[in-house]
Amino acid sequence: MQSSPPAFEQLKERMRTTWMAGDFGKIAQYSAKDAEVFVDRLAITPEMQVLDVACGTGNLAVPAARKGARVTGVDIAPNLLAQARQRAASEGLQITFEEGDAEQLPFPDAHFDVVMSMFGAMFAPRPELVASELARVCRHGGKIAMANWTPDGFAGKMFQLTNRYLPPPPGIPAPVLWGDETVVRERLNVNGIEVETTPRIVVFDYPFPPRETVRFFREYFGPTKTAFARLDVAGQTAYADDLARLWSEHNEAHDGTTRIHNEYLELIGTRR
Repeated sequence: MQSSPPAFEQLKERMRTTWMAGDFGKIAQYSAKDAEVFVDRLAITPEMQVLDVACGTGNLAVPAARKGARVTGVDIAPNLLAQARQRAASEGLQITFEEGDAEQLPFPDAHFDVVMSMFGAMFAPRPELVASELARVCRHGGKIAMANWTPDGFAGKMFQLTNRYLPPPPGIPAPVLWGDETVVRERLNVNGIEVETTPRIVVFDYPFPPRETVRFFREYFGPTKTAFARLDVAGQTAYADDLARLWSEHNEAHDGTTRIHNEYLELIGTRR
């Protein structure tokens, strides 16, 4: 495992602070059912060793543990891990949650039968290290599964909009490249992972109109909350208006709520 140079350590600390802002649990509850469906497709059986990378509040870890697997979750944000532990305890599930980095996983080689991540590991700044680590901790014949937002889906468009206001650090690949089938195959094939990909949809379904949905994300979603905090008053107003316009343009509901089909790429890989 490699150590990180000082510049990346500073970047990682900013990322940790970003994901700790707000209350991600409020956001995660709206995708919990989709996470359960994702886990159901992985054919997890009792006693399997399962790792949830960038686990957040446990959307994948919890349903995997319900299947009897021995589950570990890892994330950079301690407040999200605290929520995940509470969720597991409330259901009487034994899950180990540890603070850690997708680019330097604190686990031995070939330890897990399934290594999974949903809208999580894709945000680490050095994808070549993520791909290497996912492969390293997975046993030979084991499974690596990811759900990653695509460049052309709704989430990809939100990232593009945010980048117009707050350009990302130079030299850091866009997270949504994990949702590009060609890029994903290149990243994982070189680490001995045979990959199958399937485009899938998560429905964003919120009980309030688009502008209120923007306010909801601004309050609870760490990256959005942090982005607003970095802008001056005029920038915040313009950013909020552009976000509301984007949500409205893609909204399929006509009853005062918000419902948007958001594409992601599901990849299921087998370690040779």
